[in-house]
Amino acid sequence: MVEARRLAYTIEAYNVSHASENKIHDDAVAKKLGFTGGLVPGVEVFAYASHLPVERWGRAFLERGELAAKFGKPVYDGRMATASAVEAPDGSLQIHVESEGVECATGTARLLSTPGHAPRLADYAFMAPPDLSARPPADEASLAVGLYLSTVPAVLDRERHETYLRDVRETNPIYADEGIAHPGILLRLCNSALRENVVLPPWIHVGSTMRNLSLARVGEVLSARTRVVANYDKKGHRLVDLDCLLLAGDRPVAHVLHTAIYKLRHLAPQAWGIGETRRADQSS
Repeated sequence: MVEARRLAYTIEAYNVSHASENKIHDDAVAKKLGFTGGLVPGVEVFAYASHLPVERWGRAFLERGELAAKFGKPVYDGRMATASAVEAPDGSLQIHVESEGVECATGTARLLSTPGHAPRLADYAFMAPPDLSARPPADEASLAVGLYLSTVPAVLDRERHETYLRDVRETNPIYADEGIAHPGILLRLCNSALRENVVLPPWIHVGSTMRNLSLARVGEVLSARTRVVANYDKKGHRLVDLDCLLLAGDRPVAHVLHTAIYKLRHLAPQAWGIGETRRADQSS
């Protein structure tokens, strides 16, 4: 019997967004909500997890791989986090991210035989974001099903990309050597689609499924065109699902289903996840 392939990757987590508009990443605000401190963004936890399929499949994963991840418990700034994976009989990687003995995220990565058909760009209307001062509050109207949310296209310059690689402690040389945009940089565009279009209270990214379609590179103009596909209540939280087409110029580079709690249940201490009680970072 052949032993299943196992991979592991340990990093010192860093809160890239400690100064962001989303105060869930601010130590003082997060503590008021019952957390130990500011949360490392789910996008960066996704970035940690993405190291493993790239280690397993290399550039091919960035061209035609898929990673689905859910975030259940916080990862905190300065704490050690370990992403581990076991290869399943179907060839997929079953991924777990743990920090200080607590399971924080789970995921499944797979290498597709082909990138598949990219969604049609014409199905994702470009709607220029409003001025920041004119953004409406996030609610059932401003995030109604069927609405389109876009980001302002922006060049991914080398300095920004190299800074991101340092911040997520990425050790795979493929990104710096070949100028390939890191999956975390791409996934951040989905968060930007929310942030650039609505004003959010402290909010939490809880899951994403990203299917890679082609390589995005340093020097290209990156953007997201998204549409709201669901807006719903789950045990007192208000969640939104975004169908996101990520672009380098007009070329699709990834297709993402992105889920966030945009309105925490009364901003109560038990607001992390669906169903935890007592403190937000402790099991019931």
